[in-house]
Amino acid sequence: MADPETVRLLGATSAGDTTMEATSTMETTTTTRDHDSSPAAQRRRGIGIAGRWGIGAGVGVAAAAAVVAVVLNSSATGGVEAGKEPSAATSGSTAVDGSAESAPLMTLAGSIATVTPAAGDAWLVKATQVHGTKTMQVVYTLYTDGHEIYTGNSVNDIKRAIARDQDQMTDGGYAPLLTAAVAAADSSPADGRTQMLTAAKDPLVGLDPAAQKAVWDKQQADAQVIIKQKGGNAKPKPYSPQAVQRHFDNALWTYSTQALSAGDGNTQVRAGVLRLLSTISAVSVKNSTTHGKATLTITAGPDVFGGEGSEVLTIDATTGMLVKDVSTVPGLARASTTYESSRVTKADL
Repeated sequence: MADPETVRLLGATSAGDTTMEATSTMETTTTTRDHDSSPAAQRRRGIGIAGRWGIGAGVGVAAAAAVVAVVLNSSATGGVEAGKEPSAATSGSTAVDGSAESAPLMTLAGSIATVTPAAGDAWLVKATQVHGTKTMQVVYTLYTDGHEIYTGNSVNDIKRAIARDQDQMTDGGYAPLLTAAVAAADSSPADGRTQMLTAAKDPLVGLDPAAQKAVWDKQQADAQVIIKQKGGNAKPKPYSPQAVQRHFDNALWTYSTQALSAGDGNTQVRAGVLRLLSTISAVSVKNSTTHGKATLTITAGPDVFGGEGSEVLTIDATTGMLVKDVSTVPGLARASTTYESSRVTKADL
């Protein structure tokens, strides 16, 4: 159960026409989490898996990637037209941009709490992660109606986790993100964003503009050292309220989707994450149909990831549970995770 996952920071990069990207792999067996990462676009390949590998294990996602990542991106203006900056609140905030397109997420977040589950007292979710045509991992997770989370690479692993009282809702590596997602279900959008970014230990959240600029400039300077070591030639990204806002939106997507993949069967987690994603203006939502069932397709396009790639989540339009996620990055095989959910009785596993 120690297969490594791939963690990516889309980072600084250009030397002429050459784009350099850093990929970090690690075994998810550490019991600590440190999200202190540079202000650069980040993503996780295969969001449905990492939080579940290793019973009770944690994952230092951004920290481990930051060790090797080059953290500047010459295209990290989020796809904004040259010479024009989007509006943003003061730098010290985690301003809520939101968009009319993402309004269905707020509507669904408000309705899923009233959905009556089928018979049983838990959700059993099978997540299958594929890179290109290669199956990377298959993970089973049990979410009880009492908000416990047990995981493993088989149902027998789940039984052992239950016997050992290894509840990842409280003791797992993503517990802080899960707690923030639950809080976001009942918080204002602005407070929910701040709570999630704080849980993720974002280096800029809560700082006044002067302190933000100091952290930003230091990390950009550190990145320049790495860029030069790799033979790159990219100018530091200047600090601005708009750049900070794009950083917050990228981080919010990254950590909220991690919470969703780790806590998919928890109604409060789902509601909180949907509310959080609705605050990102570059996220769009469309009605869709998957295997004959009504779904919502949530797309975070290049604007969320420094101008390159996209991530697309498909969720059940009634329950909000994950159906599929797909990550597309130029030059890499497409990564996807499919989810099969069923109601079960914990005692009958």
